[in-house]
Amino acid sequence: LAGTVPEEERCTVERADASLTYSLFMQRFAFSRPVILRGVTDNSAFRALCTREKLLAAFGARPVRLSTANTYSYRKVDMPFREYVEQLLKPQDPAQLGSDTLYFFGDNNFTEWGPLFQQYVPPAFRIPGTSPAYSFGIAGSGSGVPFHWHGPGYSEVIFGRKRWFLYPPDKTPHFHPNETTLAWLHHTYPALPPAERPLECTVRPGEVLYFPDRWWHATLNLDTSVFISTFLG
Repeated sequence: LAGTVPEEERCTVERADASLTYSLFMQRFAFSRPVILRGVTDNSAFRALCTREKLLAAFGARPVRLSTANTYSYRKVDMPFREYVEQLLKPQDPAQLGSDTLYFFGDNNFTEWGPLFQQYVPPAFRIPGTSPAYSFGIAGSGSGVPFHWHGPGYSEVIFGRKRWFLYPPDKTPHFHPNETTLAWLHHTYPALPPAERPLECTVRPGEVLYFPDRWWHATLNLDTSVFISTFLG
């Protein structure tokens, strides 16, 4: 798949650094638009625990629950974590449907994976009336989830790069729920008029994307990626 999962030509999501205050975050982004934050957390200790070798040593024999990579995630499959890493962690087949693509994200066992999650430092900015919940994921190059929406949250890349596509709640994107993001990028995206293109950007290790409530979003892992989201429910 070399060359088939490029970064966007121009990032259209605003970036902010550690100088962003909570009041400014609430005023400019919390309820209105996404933002990429850099330097707001230090997860070097968590990153050191998320190498292939460390994760396999700690969790290789333990079962993980995989979801299909479509908008509705109809099917769940349980298998040992080592089997997922060694057999399914590979580049996305562009011709494969989302319902035939298994994806490790969410559905984490918080009893067994809890010691790892305790080492993660989430962004300090909270939305009043919400409480955080983590979802941890590992996926191959070209994989991702098609457009969907839910409550607000953060997504941090630990290893790899993740390309995001986002639309506001009042602008439903053109997509098929069982088409992978990679297929959508090849088939639908090139024909979109400029005014109908999503906000988009590639998030790199150490960067955290914030997305507001009910914003449509799709993701595309440009490399084999490790990532964690903090959903504000």
